[in-house]
Amino acid sequence: MEHPDVRPRSLVREAAGLRTGPAGPPARAVLAARVDRLCARIEQVDPLVHAFVPEPGRPARLHAEARALAGRHPDPAAAPPLYGVPVGVKDVVHVDGLPTHAGSALPPGVLAGPQAAVVDRLRAAGALVAGKTVTAEFAGSAPGPTRNPHHPAHTPGGSSSGSAAAVAVGLVPLAIGTQTVGSVVRPAAYCGVVGYRPTFGRIPVTGVIPNVPSYDTVGLFTTDLAGAALAAPLLCDDWRPAPAGPPPVLGVPAGRYLEQAGPLARQAFEEQLERFAAAGLTVRRIDLLPDIDVLTRQSRTINRFELARTHADWFARFGGLYRPETVAGIRQGRAVAPEDHAAALHAREHLRERVAGEVERAGIDLLLAPSATGPAPYGLAGTGDATMSLPWSHLGLPALSLPAGVTADGLPLGLQVVGAAGADELLLAQAALLEGVLGEP
Repeated sequence: MEHPDVRPRSLVREAAGLRTGPAGPPARAVLAARVDRLCARIEQVDPLVHAFVPEPGRPARLHAEARALAGRHPDPAAAPPLYGVPVGVKDVVHVDGLPTHAGSALPPGVLAGPQAAVVDRLRAAGALVAGKTVTAEFAGSAPGPTRNPHHPAHTPGGSSSGSAAAVAVGLVPLAIGTQTVGSVVRPAAYCGVVGYRPTFGRIPVTGVIPNVPSYDTVGLFTTDLAGAALAAPLLCDDWRPAPAGPPPVLGVPAGRYLEQAGPLARQAFEEQLERFAAAGLTVRRIDLLPDIDVLTRQSRTINRFELARTHADWFARFGGLYRPETVAGIRQGRAVAPEDHAAALHAREHLRERVAGEVERAGIDLLLAPSATGPAPYGLAGTGDATMSLPWSHLGLPALSLPAGVTADGLPLGLQVVGAAGADELLLAQAALLEGVLGEP
């Protein structure tokens, strides 16, 4: 099987380069040349990766959008921060001018809706939408055709598979995904990029096809943490730079939760903890989730109940077009009683208070865990196991995956870093220290 040419792109360098070019007509020529190179690379590489939804007429659309952008901002130096930067957008997120398929066989007209708030913010920041990226059906578990750029016979993860792969292979320096349980953090780990899932609600989900409204969160993928730090303030509500402070105290949720990770992930994680300790950081183990099995059942109750309600109308009309994995989830959700769903939501509120209190009493700033139970599994029939992300998505906490080495077979591994609710600014600032330690030989 042919391997794609993996050439990741720095969002920070690309954005800076585009904004330091010439003004006037030469600026338009620079953008036009960038569009030509982008389209040529997608045409060359994407048949091996399948990160993007096929789009007839992509070059003409992008050239028209680039001309309009240059017309609005004739001087790149005075242009907004993402001027001319190509971005991939997961195909559950509405984009004006592009159909939304949501990885499904349903008629696009049925799924149509107004442009998503996150795309409004991207375009206001000067970004060009390179195209829609492949998603598992309705951001669930039925995978699309995307392959892992590092090992094309392995899954890229999901459901934001195309967005993670597009950044990993270097088609775009920034891509938008969504996470219900593990759909940003896990594919980021499998593909060896940074995946950032903000605090629940920090990026508006208006214009995004819902999956499980109590969990659905818009997130992003970049090559490195500096790219995420550039994009996050442009996309999140009420961003305020974090003040400088002491090095973070790192917490490890030991016990049953951590035991869910496979041997490769746990061995790599313990080695990462040793490196942090050697760098002078404090690492504290805490049995934070002794009731992980109860939590998992409650999360599944919420997930299935809301999935069934989200798709009630579409499934009644187009049930025969749904894939088996999604059908199974909807049918399970129909069997969940409303009072059980309400009880699970109520229990979640108590759990949020308990976890936040225990973390604060232990003096912990960041929680660490493997991003996934192991490296990307072989085969494309599934998207992997979201177990390691489930508690933090259930609680609505901000989390990100940092690239953290590779296996002997060259498959990437990720370190998951979890912050306090609403403290996204501090999470990104403090995680930069961890990224620096991981990057040291």
